[in-house]
Amino acid sequence: MKLEALACAALAVTVTTAPTSEPKPAKFNWKKTKSLITFGDSYTFVQGLRGHPNYTFIGDNFDISFTPADLFSNRVVQNLTATASGGPIWTEWITNCGVQPGLTDPRKCDRQLWDFAYAGSNTNTALTPLHWNHTVSLERQIEQFEKYGDPALQKVLKRKDALVAVWIGINDINDLVKLRGKNATFAPLYETVVSAQEKLWARIYNLGYRNLLLLNLPPLDRGPSPSVNNTLVATYNSILASHATDFASKHRDATLLQFDVNTVLNGIFDDAPGYGFTNTTSFCPGYNQPDILSDPQKAFDE
Repeated sequence: MKLEALACAALAVTVTTAPTSEPKPAKFNWKKTKSLITFGDSYTFVQGLRGHPNYTFIGDNFDISFTPADLFSNRVVQNLTATASGGPIWTEWITNCGVQPGLTDPRKCDRQLWDFAYAGSNTNTALTPLHWNHTVSLERQIEQFEKYGDPALQKVLKRKDALVAVWIGINDINDLVKLRGKNATFAPLYETVVSAQEKLWARIYNLGYRNLLLLNLPPLDRGPSPSVNNTLVATYNSILASHATDFASKHRDATLLQFDVNTVLNGIFDDAPGYGFTNTTSFCPGYNQPDILSDPQKAFDE
């Protein structure tokens, strides 16, 4: 489909690569990437048999631990409630792992997908509380990966052939407005949030991963009943880009990719009919109905 094709093509070309001390800059080759490891919130989570229902692939904040046997017996679940989108999400589309209805063993995918994102996650609890007592923040996701995920995965993948993706901040920016009010000065708060994220990138790097993908905030100001305006989104994204550039300059043996979600999705909003969308200002009233997959046109007709 046009939207999925755009996402895959954009990942291949819309990147910023960290400079290196070598004559030739480091280059990212998606075709040679054998696995995708992901962290973030509902925009990235996929459902697993061993995950908290509707929130994660494996574990929750009550118990983030798991054994290698737990991880490798786990399966990606694909059904109406297995992702926030009601169907395959971007990680599944670009890896072609878990896109089919039913259960998928990530180890059997040509490009493995190992997802540690948690729906409703924030960066940490320094400025914003957990959405629920079972929520695993990004900080805890990285802790879970350090202690349990990475050691287990060394049996089925090589760090040099893996791409690690982090997409976080949507809940942070929305929650800060609710907690501080719309008249607060947000730039220093965003700086605190992204600085914490940069420390987490370093922990991924310290494990031996050298390919890192960061995604910025989508145009949250153009969704139904937005909590933030485009200025706040742009401010956050500018701070994220600055930290990404700084991180790249300090880790010259790494390849850091920045995917500009905001520009891509703004372009889709601006040409919504060309992508088959007729309503970009409110939620589809039938998005969660049982027959949305068998009779999708019904939802568009409502």
